[in-house]
Amino acid sequence: MTLLPQPVRPWRLWLVWGVSVAAYIVSVTNRTSLSAVGADAAVRFDADASTLSMFAVIQLFVYGGMQIPVGILLDRFGARPIVTAGMALMASGQLVMALSTDVGTAIIARVLLGAGDAAIFPSVLRVVATWFPQQRAPLMVQLTGILGQTGQLLALLPMAALLHATSWTVAFGSLAGLGVLFTILTFAIVRNHPPTSDADVSVNTETGAIAVVRSSADLRQGFRESWGHPGTRLAFWSHFTTPFAGTAFVMLWGFPFLTAGEGLTPAMASLVLSAFVVFGMLVGPVMGALSSRHPLRRSRMLVLPTIAIQAVVWLVVISWPGPAPLWLLFALALALATGGPASMIAFDHARTHNPSHRLSTATGIVNGGGFIAGLIAIFLIGLAMDLQGAGTPETYSLEAFRLAFLTQVPLWIVGAAFIVVERRRTRVRMGIDEPRPRRRGRDRDPG
Repeated sequence: MTLLPQPVRPWRLWLVWGVSVAAYIVSVTNRTSLSAVGADAAVRFDADASTLSMFAVIQLFVYGGMQIPVGILLDRFGARPIVTAGMALMASGQLVMALSTDVGTAIIARVLLGAGDAAIFPSVLRVVATWFPQQRAPLMVQLTGILGQTGQLLALLPMAALLHATSWTVAFGSLAGLGVLFTILTFAIVRNHPPTSDADVSVNTETGAIAVVRSSADLRQGFRESWGHPGTRLAFWSHFTTPFAGTAFVMLWGFPFLTAGEGLTPAMASLVLSAFVVFGMLVGPVMGALSSRHPLRRSRMLVLPTIAIQAVVWLVVISWPGPAPLWLLFALALALATGGPASMIAFDHARTHNPSHRLSTATGIVNGGGFIAGLIAIFLIGLAMDLQGAGTPETYSLEAFRLAFLTQVPLWIVGAAFIVVERRRTRVRMGIDEPRPRRRGRDRDPG
């Protein structure tokens, strides 16, 4: 193995990263491709709200379940074949979706899509780790995440406009074609590591230190040790509670709520959802900087206020007499947009409270929290719509949506309660707070 890799030519470095990030943008577009055409999907597949929810639930379930296998495959084969395979799977999934006319086939399409999507972001992070110096990797990871979210914008107005101007088959077939294009591009351009190295390593250009890049979960330590640390549990509940409302809104239920419920035009609804994406991109760097400056106050200063803001604004929208004014809907988009950046604080907790040999396991546990909450929220909203007899686009109503979105409240309450409890336990573990005195009755000698 080459011990001191030489600098890579800048044009090649940025080309590899640029194609990788573009692939991630396409994957985000595919992930949220039903966000603006949910009502069209309900009509095409004659699906009620619970069935429509299942499309997103199954996709997220597969995405979450594939994280550990993807990490293991990345360690064995590197980023190039995995990101290429991921793009091919997504292209296949969208082709199946384009041709499907029944729920069963559409579910198969979402399984393929979730599996392919799961491979992209970890692969892009691997590219960053092996192609950029260690000192620049954190900035490049943040930049990658911010740029990737622009894929949601492509899934909103352009996707809906294309579908309504042509047909379901053409719209989703176009996404499949885009996937084929990036399957070819990633295979042709992306490489596991620079030509000056013969293994996946990251290099500190200041000290010359070289570290082997590993991305898989540390299965030897298992989940028990990671979950046993209150810092991991704090991270889990932080990631569980902050992003699920935004996930449910932008992935499936936001567009029908804004159009069929609030009476907005499709263009204006897309603008509100686009504002959600833009707000998230703007809030992310600010919240990241505050998290770095105040590491001992992240939960109290950032995470819990984020939860409170989301819950309060949602409750104001729900309780507003009649359709909410446009300014309030944009305020809702802003409130929900804080959830994604706040959820990244959970990974700061995981890094802070876990040794490097079990960091991947802790990260996997934390990542699962957000997906579990997202699955529950999307499903409960759909179930609540069905139970009210408002499960199809013809029966959607503002009142039904209001009651359905109230199913998010228990998730906020449970998550916030666990954050408070685990924050206290973590601070005691760190020696910052004193343990609470035991009750006198418990200190008595039972003998």
